[in-house]
Amino acid sequence: MQQESIKAIPSNRLQFFPIMMFATIMGLGGLTLVFERLYSTFNFPKVFATTLITITTILFFILIFTYLLKIIKYKEEVIKELNHPIRINFFAAISISMLILSATYKDYYMEASEIFFYVGASLHIFFTFYTIRFWINNNLEIIHSNPAWFIPIVGNLIVPIAGIGFVDNQILIFYFAVGVFFWIILFSIILNRIIFHNPFAPKFLPTMFILIAPPAIGFISYIKLTSSLDFFSQILFSLGIFFVILLFFMYKNFVKIKFFISWWAFTFPMAAVTLSTILMYDLTQNFFYEVLSYIFSVITTIIVLLVAFKTVQHILKQEICIME
Repeated sequence: MQQESIKAIPSNRLQFFPIMMFATIMGLGGLTLVFERLYSTFNFPKVFATTLITITTILFFILIFTYLLKIIKYKEEVIKELNHPIRINFFAAISISMLILSATYKDYYMEASEIFFYVGASLHIFFTFYTIRFWINNNLEIIHSNPAWFIPIVGNLIVPIAGIGFVDNQILIFYFAVGVFFWIILFSIILNRIIFHNPFAPKFLPTMFILIAPPAIGFISYIKLTSSLDFFSQILFSLGIFFVILLFFMYKNFVKIKFFISWWAFTFPMAAVTLSTILMYDLTQNFFYEVLSYIFSVITTIIVLLVAFKTVQHILKQEICIME
């Protein structure tokens, strides 16, 4: 009898709908921004960007509707995720998704961009404080740390990118300061975890790519705030490139892992470094950065398409939204 009830549990997909699914919006939204910049900088066909923004927006509202249903029907499961030392970090993916959508809509529909920004920025600062309070009030262990911890904190760096023209720069600098400060703190913690403790479980290995995002996004955010390609901005850009090379140097760590929803962690960081490289080309007109922009754009597109295909494949096999 007990065995039958255990087997019946996974059949309810909504109950185990994971908050990590919002990482799909971050990946698709990042790719949308890449094609928008390819259009504006290299005259790529606009149809790629418009198609992607349509798909990303529709998927975002589907995920929001689904998770709201989960909150209504399975509130206790949502509370478990909010109290989970790893899953709690992915709630900020909701607000980051809104901020990314805000950035994508700036060239199409300013009113929608503004709405996404105000809701996303407000929600994100709430998740930032909520997560830090969780860290302070709970007895976490070093094994709980992983690069996903960057999501609620360093996501603050996206706010200035989406918010230029909507709010005063002093507010955007506040978000930028929080993101940069805690990026340095968290990087030290996670590097300690990586070097001196047990390696990550295979399902968490893709989150290593999140190491790319803070300097890459920080570079774009800093340029938006200062309009200055100075020494500090070039340090941020160089660190983003360094982490890309480091992770590609470690490719053997990633090629054999089986699919998890955490594969979406490959996508947004690659989109971020691609966007930073296109911006660097805009600022310098250096041929090297033009070539690098094309290379990163191709790699990012292939990664997003591959991860999207594997996600759909595993959804059809009913291997996602199950009890872990």
